[in-house]
Order: sequence, then C-alpha cells, then structure tokens
Amino acid sequence: MNNIKNATKYLFSAFLVLIALSLSACFSDSSNSKTTTDEPVVIAALSVTSTAPADTQKGIGTNSKVVAVFNKGVKSETVNQTSFTLHGAGETAIVGAVSYDADTKTASLTPTSNLADSTVYTATLTTDVEDAAGDSLVENVVWTFTTGLGEDKTAPTLNTDATTPKDGDPQLDTDPGVLLNVKLNIVFSEAIDPDTVTAQSIVLTNKVTNNVVTGALSFINPTTVVFSPDANLDADTLHTLTLNTSITDLAANPLALTTLSFTTGAAASSNPEAVNLGTAGNYVLLAKTGISTTGTTDILGDIAVSPVDRTALTGFGESLDASGTFATSPLVTGKLFAANMSPDTPTILTTAVSDMETAYTNAAGVAVDFTELGAGEIGGLTLDRGVYRWSSGVLVTSDVTLHGSAMDVWIFQIAQGLKVQDGKSIILSGGALPENVFWQVAEDVTLQAGTTFNGIILGMTAVEMKSGAVFNGRALVQTAVTLIANDVNEPAE
Repeated sequence: MNNIKNATKYLFSAFLVLIALSLSACFSDSSNSKTTTDEPVVIAALSVTSTAPADTQKGIGTNSKVVAVFNKGVKSETVNQTSFTLHGAGETAIVGAVSYDADTKTASLTPTSNLADSTVYTATLTTDVEDAAGDSLVENVVWTFTTGLGEDKTAPTLNTDATTPKDGDPQLDTDPGVLLNVKLNIVFSEAIDPDTVTAQSIVLTNKVTNNVVTGALSFINPTTVVFSPDANLDADTLHTLTLNTSITDLAANPLALTTLSFTTGAAASSNPEAVNLGTAGNYVLLAKTGISTTGTTDILGDIAVSPVDRTALTGFGESLDASGTFATSPLVTGKLFAANMSPDTPTILTTAVSDMETAYTNAAGVAVDFTELGAGEIGGLTLDRGVYRWSSGVLVTSDVTLHGSAMDVWIFQIAQGLKVQDGKSIILSGGALPENVFWQVAEDVTLQAGTTFNGIILGMTAVEMKSGAVFNGRALVQTAVTLIANDVNEPAE
C-alpha cells in the first residue's frame, strides 16, 4: 500500500536509525553489549500508516471523503490543498476541503461535490507535509481507488466479533472478569471518519458511580480505534461503552446508537514468568535449516545451525577453529556452530534445538490477558506487561512502545506472521529489557529496512531482516534466518 517505491526511503530510514544508535553509543558508559534497553534513542521517519479508501480498493461511494493516517503528529499548516490532492483520470485536481485532526493524526480531503461513477482516482500526499520537528515525508505517498455506481448509503456498524471486550463479558460465571487495565479494541464494519472519533462520541461509563472513564483514543487505522483508560478500572464493576450517532463513515452515514457492557474482575494483568529458553538461550541466532548474510552484518553472540551442517552458514567467510568444535568469522563477535563439527557439538546443538521447540510450545500455551488488540495492527500503541494473542498476523506500521520495569515480561502469541514496516521500531522504555520480551510467531517474521526490533523471537518458520535492520534479542527459529547488513546484538547477561 501507499506505493512508496523509491530506494531513497530505505537508505534514509536506515541512515536515521544509524545516527540515533551512534549518538546513543557516544553518551553511554562502556559495556560488552551493544544492546540499548532503557529509553533507546530512535528516530522514526514521518510516514503514512494506512489510508481510506485503501490502495486499489474498488466500489467506493461517490460521496466518500479520503483519509490518511500518519505515524506521528504533523504540522497542520503543511496539510493543505497543495500537499494533499485527488485526481481523476485526465482531470485537474478535485476541489475539496483539506483538514488535519491532531488527536487522530489523520488528514482528510472532502470533495465539494460527488466523485464520478466508475472512475479511478489517485490521491497524493507530497513531501511538503512535515512533522513537528520540520522533517517531511521521505517521498510522495500515492494510492489509487475506484468508485462504484452512485453514493454510499450504507451505515457503519460495530464489528462485534473483532471488538474486545465483548458485550456481556465475562461470558461464563467461571470466567475471572475483564482485566482492570484493559484496553478497549473497537472495530467497525468499514472506515470511519476520524473527525467523528472524539471523547464525546466514544464514552466509557462506570455504572456504579455513573462517572465517565477518562482515557486516550488511538486511531489505529480507519476501521479500528483503541481506548486506553488513564487508570485501572474499578474492580468487580459493570462498565458500559457507548458509541454515539455522531460517529459516521467516510460518506457521512451515521452509526446507530450502540452500547456494550462488561464487568471487570478483581485483577489487572499479572506479570507472566519469562519463557525458559534452556540451552537455546546460549545463542543469539539458532536455526534448523540455515543462517545466511549479505552485506556488512555485525553480530554480537554465538550463532548455530542444526541438524544441518556448516554449509548452511552462508556469507560469513568463517574459519574452522583448530579444535574443530566451532568456527569464527569477521562478522561475528562470538562463535559459529554447526551439526557436523566436533563430536560434542552435534549433541549440544540437538539439545539446544529441542529446548527451542519446547520454549515455542510453552510460550504458545501461556494464559492470555489481551486478545486481538488493534485487530493485528498495533502501530502507535504503548503496551503494558502481559500476554497478548492474535488469531491473525501482526503488522507494525508505526513505533510500538513496551513500557515497564526490568522485572516486567511481555509474551506475544501470533497465529500468523509478524511484519515491522520500514523504519519502524519496537521501543523499550522504563527499564524494560529485550530478554523479557517474547514473540511466539507461527509464520514468517519480516523486519523491513531500517527497523529496530527488541525481544526474543520464537519462530515456527523463517526470520528475514532487511537492509539496515537493528535486532536486539535472539532469533530462535525452526527454519532459516536471512540477514542483509544488519546489527544483531544478544541481550546483556
């Protein structure tokens, strides 16, 4: 989506991350580890994380407005009729009102008259758009959509299957009740006008005190809003979420008055135990089918492949030690191991792989605190400790912050893949440590160019790190790891 194709973007994002890491290193005390774990310096380039209509979407109502969501706040004066345009085939720019909503970080273009039927339209946000620091979009963001026949007259509804908590939770008398530190994941049937997402249109009420619960609304994408209360909810208390008729879709069709109620339990999310990695925790990278690298990769820690032999280590220019038990490489500050090395090494690696598989299974089985948050798109959120589960994949379109102490643990259970978009970061704050963050992922993990990632990946399939990605943690995977000029750092002991 968004058709950002110029390689300049990747180089620029990687350059910004490298500057940030260099500055952090210059002002830190000496250590054997390169891992930054507390309040790391991360510079994320301004980008568009989602749009409505979506790129290449068809059948759009002719009375629809156009919306783009940014990963951070922008200067409102830079979002105007010059920097945000809409064109039909062979037409001059569509005349319309352009606005920016700071609360939802969204730009809107509302045509003054209906669009034409069955026409391809091209929306463009130019590099004139700037964030608060004066940094602009790396390049123009362009997407297309096609109108249908006539206006959209269908009202939006609440997607009750995807919204959490659900109406009536807890569903069983034996259920413990909704967590006190719950984040409400509100999902609509279609894209919602961000201008209508306000503290007045989305209201959570404590039904014992009749007080409105204050909190922050995060516009994750055009169909998903997350409400994060400012403080823990009262225990064992009925709460009601009210979605008012002032909420509309992009064609100004109002939502019917909608409510759902749930009852809290007695506790907030507990701090789960860290996943026991066993001997797999001796390696920064451990893979069953291969580890490959191109470009100037820099690895801190031991790496290993098993049950495959040394030929599955590619691109390292390694040399076998005289003992025959390990190899060394100019790209690795540590040792390289494979299943065909000295007699003891295969046994050690067999145990490590078994421990890796056990850790994956154990991580997948931990009791869950939060489900389906953001419908799988978690960019822009700050997440407390706990166990999170998605039946879908997870996409990180803007920076995600894990905030907690050095004793707090996060476990993410992901039924499909995990992808971190170009230049985006998993940020640890408040003292949180990468060795206490576990990503159990059933399908491929992709870290796009210039990303910064923190945590332990327990992967069923492959991990691919694109050019310039920085990885602080461990990748323990049941197929292969692919590196392209990456900085890979094991957590400090």
